[in-house]
Amino acid sequence: MISVAASPAGECVSDAPAAESCDHVSARRNGTTPTAGRPAEQLPALTLSTAPVRSLGRYTLDGGGPREILSVARADGSTLVLDALAGSLADARLVGDLACDEPSQNAQLLCAMYLADESRGRCRPLTEPDLNACGPVHPAHPAPGDLSLENALLDRRGRAFVLREVTSPGFPPELRWTRSPACRADDAFDTVALRNVVGALEDYEPARTLTALALDADHAPEAISTRRLRLESERLARSPIVLNRRLREAVETRLASGQTMSEIAIRCGRTKRNPHGGYTGETSWLARRIGQMAEAGRGAPTLWVHSDTLALIAREGLGIDPHEVEL
Repeated sequence: MISVAASPAGECVSDAPAAESCDHVSARRNGTTPTAGRPAEQLPALTLSTAPVRSLGRYTLDGGGPREILSVARADGSTLVLDALAGSLADARLVGDLACDEPSQNAQLLCAMYLADESRGRCRPLTEPDLNACGPVHPAHPAPGDLSLENALLDRRGRAFVLREVTSPGFPPELRWTRSPACRADDAFDTVALRNVVGALEDYEPARTLTALALDADHAPEAISTRRLRLESERLARSPIVLNRRLREAVETRLASGQTMSEIAIRCGRTKRNPHGGYTGETSWLARRIGQMAEAGRGAPTLWVHSDTLALIAREGLGIDPHEVEL
């Protein structure tokens, strides 16, 4: 998933394809949040110089020198996208933070969106914690009896999700997913549904597998109720409402290659009449379905889409097998 900040408007001289805007990305990511730490020019030279760096594009500031968009690979397999002075890593600014499971082309896509955004220039300086940060923890095969703090799943906001025994006055203990703030699973926590965990991570795994292991009859303690957790798991498996992250990424990739939102919407049969009497694609419908725009009356874009709508956009709008955009 992409974490984006925005940088000073300048003349774009990159050959990278442009997208409509990165406002929707900025709205659903937290890249503009300041992070304590030393700025890039004060970081040890070895820290940056030994990391694999790739140039993605260039632009020139109005009244300033040329700058370069770079991708820097971190030790955990994730990627930073930076805006720095051309030919160096001086004055490096954090444009985005790509998880290790994201397609490599997302770095180029983010560069294109960034260069196309005239409001770029608000990116914060790169800091040492950015270079050492790691993405969500995805334990592959945790022991069913060890579903606790060590196996916390972290979302992009640093919140920790843990399966644990929860007790309430007058009720037997039960196994529930819990959410704790700021990566501290031992702090005060709230109980949340499995679907909320999946939505926060924008991925079904490993939460779905962890839940299945916890519900295994050979391991689940009889004294702890799993009724509610089992019901949440069954509802998630049956629900036709699915995550839209991979569909959104596929649409954004097409936008970067030159296809338009209007064209994709027209292919889906969603059109509207313009003031000149012609027809255009209903781009707002598409943007809402893929989570780029919030529904009317909602404060944030949805993370979900009906499986029939996902299939329509994939098959008709993008010309691909719907399974390619399922999670």
